[in-house]
Amino acid sequence: MTTLTEADFARLRDIRAQRPHEIGEAFSSRRRRDVLQGDGRLFIIAADHPARGALAVGSEATAMANRYTLLERLATALSHPGVDGVLGTPDIIDDLAALGLLDDKVVVGSMNRGGLRGASFEMDDRYGAYDVATMSAKGIDFAKTLIRVNLDDPGTAPTLEATAKAVGEAAAARLPIMLEPFMSHWRDGRIVNDLSTDAVILSVAIASGLGADSSYTWMKLPVVDDMERVMAATTMPTLLLGGDSGADPDETFAAWEGALALPGVKGLTVGRTLLYPPDGDVAAAVDTAARLVHTSLPAAV
Repeated sequence: MTTLTEADFARLRDIRAQRPHEIGEAFSSRRRRDVLQGDGRLFIIAADHPARGALAVGSEATAMANRYTLLERLATALSHPGVDGVLGTPDIIDDLAALGLLDDKVVVGSMNRGGLRGASFEMDDRYGAYDVATMSAKGIDFAKTLIRVNLDDPGTAPTLEATAKAVGEAAAARLPIMLEPFMSHWRDGRIVNDLSTDAVILSVAIASGLGADSSYTWMKLPVVDDMERVMAATTMPTLLLGGDSGADPDETFAAWEGALALPGVKGLTVGRTLLYPPDGDVAAAVDTAARLVHTSLPAAV
């Protein structure tokens, strides 16, 4: 298990302040891997929540506010042999690169949504982090976008247009791109995602048609009731998302296990549920999830 020390963090701060070019050098020298290898499954740890102002985990409003704690937990997760990679915005990915934690890992760049939770402009989901050109230049292995489709809000239209452009650019660059779509609506002044089966199916249909070339498009979908119908709605490879921590862990793992058995499901992309588990044991939570994805992992890790 990788353990970060205060010396590691002091070096990280020093790099950012005095030797920022070393971050670029870390990407250039990073040992890369194929996106899919071995059993053809992927287990990605997600850490793009802070950049969209989502610091809460369950009832703890600022659980993800301490960057050093988050990096420690990510280091623990990434040291597990069943963890294939990490998803994050540039600030997170650059920290991990400077710390030397990205070798042999799939790096997923979050383009990030601009509509911050609770903002008057929440449905204005213009992208504000990675773009395809930068990801291609830096050797990022995968792109990720969030697409909230609100039929009652005109802010959805530019989001769809921007996503279509990103999908086309990713295909031209031969960069896999995962789309995380939701049907969303305003409720009591806030945006709520509709997690009914029919709504998820509708979101998949809309997202699948975005862009002039879908050959590199993946889906990132929630686990909902009747996932068989959801997966019948797309031929695109799909990763399951984990959502917020708070549900009973055993029930969550059981739901993932069932969905992972469906045709087209290629693995998991999970963040808070595993990085901030109810009992605080990150290594154990990650190990349980890793074995759901990669069933041939050896008994002892």
